[in-house]
Amino acid sequence: MSTKDLIIVGSGIIGLATAFRAHREGRTVHVIDRADRPVGSSIQNFGHACFTGQADEIQPVMEKSREGWLEAAKTVGLWAAESGTIVPAVTDVEMQILKEFADHRGADKVTLLDAGQISEAIGNPALGAVGGAHMVRDLRVNPREAAPKIAAWLAENGVEFTWNTHVTKVSDGTVYSNRGEFHAAEVVVCTNFDLVDLFPEIAERHELEICTLVMSLIERPDHIASDFSMLTGTSLARYDGFASMPSNAALRADLAEREPELVGCIANLMVTGIPEGLLIGDSHAYAKSPEPFIDEEIAALLLEKATAYLGIEKPVVKQRWLGRYSNSTKTNLILEKPDAKTTVAVVASGIGMTYSFGLSDQILRGDF
Repeated sequence: MSTKDLIIVGSGIIGLATAFRAHREGRTVHVIDRADRPVGSSIQNFGHACFTGQADEIQPVMEKSREGWLEAAKTVGLWAAESGTIVPAVTDVEMQILKEFADHRGADKVTLLDAGQISEAIGNPALGAVGGAHMVRDLRVNPREAAPKIAAWLAENGVEFTWNTHVTKVSDGTVYSNRGEFHAAEVVVCTNFDLVDLFPEIAERHELEICTLVMSLIERPDHIASDFSMLTGTSLARYDGFASMPSNAALRADLAEREPELVGCIANLMVTGIPEGLLIGDSHAYAKSPEPFIDEEIAALLLEKATAYLGIEKPVVKQRWLGRYSNSTKTNLILEKPDAKTTVAVVASGIGMTYSFGLSDQILRGDF
């Protein structure tokens, strides 16, 4: 059996971004996955690359990720919108956070908007926002298209894929599976929350678990663009960049009093557009082995709150699902080498799409 330069275990967006970068560098690459196509976390999310709102210390990685997404979009033929993200502020404290963040991040990345500009941006003059902001450099991709299309392009251009294959062990350049052994000079394991199958000691040390998210897809009214992307006050409390601002404590107190139901389900209320409609979510629940049930009260709450921002009186729900991603309370990123030829890479928070191409650069450079 031939030896490749690189084997990647896992065909989620982290694995595919790494395969894409490695292939473009001229390396021979082999991707192995237990499914027959990308069907995991990478197709279940918003497709929202929220670079601007991440922590200061990873902003250089975010720039690399943005460059990678644009290169992949051009090369593969992906839909990738450079329309940025709209953040309406419905209270003075939300506006204060945005002012602080704009001063901190810079006018080239954050543009403050007045109430009229926000009303126009979201298409709802009745919202009564006090103002808002535009995160200029954020991107949008279609999560239902991106990973499958990158995988197809890679397969057509010389990257080997072995699907429907269960990997049982990875050690020192050898991948053991139910289809035999595979060999490479280097192996990257990016199996999301299934890391526990191959490296349980790493998963347990970081207290890796599964975060489940109630999400829905609704019909998109004509006045809302397919590249639309909106964060809200709950997002300002959640993403590290916003949450580090001086008024964060005041914002959290305001949300607890004004939106206790959203705070109770650990919501990051946001909306993004794709050609198929508007993606709405999401709540957060954490468990080692989560149950598969969608709580209808939470789904209805998120739908009601999100459509109120947009002035959609009778939303038509096309789909609901329970998204999943890895989570750790100890770190946002697991990136380490259990042996000289093996790299483990798991984004242990909800920013896998955002982080993907930046992380792939770190992996291939050994920059950790």
